[in-house]
Amino acid sequence: MQINFFDDPLLTPRVREKVQVNQIGLFVYPDKRRVAVGLNITPFLERPSLELNIRNEIGQVAATLSVIEANEPNFSLTMHLRETIPAAQYRLECILYYAKPGEEKIVVDKQMAAFTMSQPGEQIIYQLG
Repeated sequence: MQINFFDDPLLTPRVREKVQVNQIGLFVYPDKRRVAVGLNITPFLERPSLELNIRNEIGQVAATLSVIEANEPNFSLTMHLRETIPAAQYRLECILYYAKPGEEKIVVDKQMAAFTMSQPGEQIIYQLG
């Protein structure tokens, strides 16, 4: 007998191979030195980890952030740019993976999206489908 506690099949927690990034949203602060990154990932059975990298126009890392074993499928975090003068264009790389101590990282999803710093405020830079 199978008991399902979720009315919406999209909210049913999934095995690691079926976990993915559904949406990435950004909020560029008016000072253009901070970026709030909002993530929506598939509900999961095992807690995934994420690695976020922001690169400038010439590919140099401007900010990095690691989330080790996320508790929730929806969350936001603020990233601080290292550059004293922000570039006009950046690229966000989001890597969703699983790793246990002593084991190799298993990447289950990887998304890249460009965004601009010209207009502070909210931007959706990636949406599944």
